[in-house]
Amino acid sequence: MLVLLALTIGSAVATYLLCWVVYKLAMRFEWYPAVRDRDVHTTPKPRLGGAAMYIVVLAALFVASFIPFFDLVYFDVGRMWAIVGAATIIIVVGVVDDLVDLDWMTKLAGQLVAALLLAWQGVAIASLPIGGSLTVGSPAMSIAMTVLAVVLVMNAVNFIDGLDGLVAGVAIIANGVFLLYSYVLSEVAGQTGRFTLGALLSAIVVGVCLGFLPHNWNPSRMFMGDGGALLVGMLMATSAVSVTGEVDPRTISSEEFLPAFLPIIIPFAVLVVPLLDFSLAVFRRLLAGKSPFSADRKHLHHRLLDMGHTQRRAALVVYAWTAVIAVGALLGFSVQPPWIALAFVVIGGVICSLVTIAPISTRKRAERAAQRRAEAGETADVDDPLDRHGQERADDVRVASSPAVRRPHSPLARTRPPHPEDTE
Repeated sequence: MLVLLALTIGSAVATYLLCWVVYKLAMRFEWYPAVRDRDVHTTPKPRLGGAAMYIVVLAALFVASFIPFFDLVYFDVGRMWAIVGAATIIIVVGVVDDLVDLDWMTKLAGQLVAALLLAWQGVAIASLPIGGSLTVGSPAMSIAMTVLAVVLVMNAVNFIDGLDGLVAGVAIIANGVFLLYSYVLSEVAGQTGRFTLGALLSAIVVGVCLGFLPHNWNPSRMFMGDGGALLVGMLMATSAVSVTGEVDPRTISSEEFLPAFLPIIIPFAVLVVPLLDFSLAVFRRLLAGKSPFSADRKHLHHRLLDMGHTQRRAALVVYAWTAVIAVGALLGFSVQPPWIALAFVVIGGVICSLVTIAPISTRKRAERAAQRRAEAGETADVDDPLDRHGQERADDVRVASSPAVRRPHSPLARTRPPHPEDTE
């Protein structure tokens, strides 16, 4: 475990330093796009964090190839080159999109090619627990399921990339939990060793996201962009898919059915928030007759902002939900009796729910207080907290239709920039 920890720390330090260099170069040579109407930020910022993360990922994979503990991981050279090739395709497509805004069909084509490359070289879903036993599907079914899973996870991660620090934080939590899971899986599922491809990729993703997060924490100085979000999603999907091939079907008895099924459950558990947001977005856009990849301002993190959360609080709320579900899934696998995991999820869910809806209660109290002051005869000179909130948080349409009542000399009378409308 110390080897994986050292690899994580090294990746974090390298990513932090390289992101700083990339940021300085991008600002000096103006390598950043103009601010779009749907962006959260109001001043131009580089979106090249993903390029720095990609370089560190390659460097970490290169360093790991010289560590004897990972000899079995690098035994299949074709599989490792497929990961490098897929990462390269994704970062090229993502960075180009960050600079010139590619159409969704071009981006999807690049994602499909990357996923097919992984599946073709053996990074594929090798088995599924069906009907009480571990059933190995046909090669064609394995490739189809792998492509679907990789593309789904990549887009799910990319869809939540709308607030400072959101993707990096969620990835740290999810991959941290998955790293622990993949490391201890050998005790119950017949793995050949603890140093697996899933553990290696999870450690690297945690490291690069830890190194990038200080640059992206609100107020951020740079973004990972589509290139970084898609890269993180691809590595997370690859890590999860590789675990299914590391379970020996001959070691799975009927009593160990749950451990056999967990390689499929846990990746979805740790990604439940991105996957939920992705599913809702696709369903919403298809009902409206739009492309599932078209932009809008109705993602879960946008709804948190509309409820009254700041960017930091909204990100922390998503972190909390991710941690509760991911850790709960891990506890269900590693702790007995099962009610401990269930109690953790229930109590954590209640706390997260209260924190999520807290701004609504605050706004209701402010509204009632403002109404009582108005009934008492205080009108134009009343500093209404709800009006102040609307002035600070509402988008252009709501501000135009419901202007805040304020004194001419009040700080609220100053013109504020438009409210953001969509992701980075």
